[in-house]
Amino acid sequence: MFHSYIGRRSTPIKNSVERGAVKKFAEAIGDPHPIYVDEEAGERSRYGGNIAPPTFPRLLDFGTVEGFHLPNVGLIHGEQSFRFERPLMVGESIQCYTEIKDYYERNGTGGTMGFLVIEDVGEDFHGERIFTSQAIIIITEAVRKRLSK
Repeated sequence: MFHSYIGRRSTPIKNSVERGAVKKFAEAIGDPHPIYVDEEAGERSRYGGNIAPPTFPRLLDFGTVEGFHLPNVGLIHGEQSFRFERPLMVGESIQCYTEIKDYYERNGTGGTMGFLVIEDVGEDFHGERIFTSQAIIIITEAVRKRLSK
């Protein structure tokens, strides 16, 4: 169903890691660690500044893959992982893009389910990778039927 999209990427989008957004995110997830919000604690840290929480990239804009659309309802968030090459620093600007990595299907008791693997990437403006996030989206039989029409 989505095999033709494997390997396609969005155009990179510039994102800023804003202090206020990091503070609100840390509050929302209930993690009051000073490394995220206290400027003095950040300066004293081994990073020399504040960093964003590991799941903060979920708020960033990764652009869209041309022609690729999923419905807003009926999908299941199957799995998500993050890998960091270095911390995401508060105040920095980065570029982000998304790539369709894989699509496969499995038969289950509820019919055929599709598994879409999407990778989100954040890089500095020299092309050095900062983080990679990979998500698996499960597409149920009912959604697959709607999309096939």
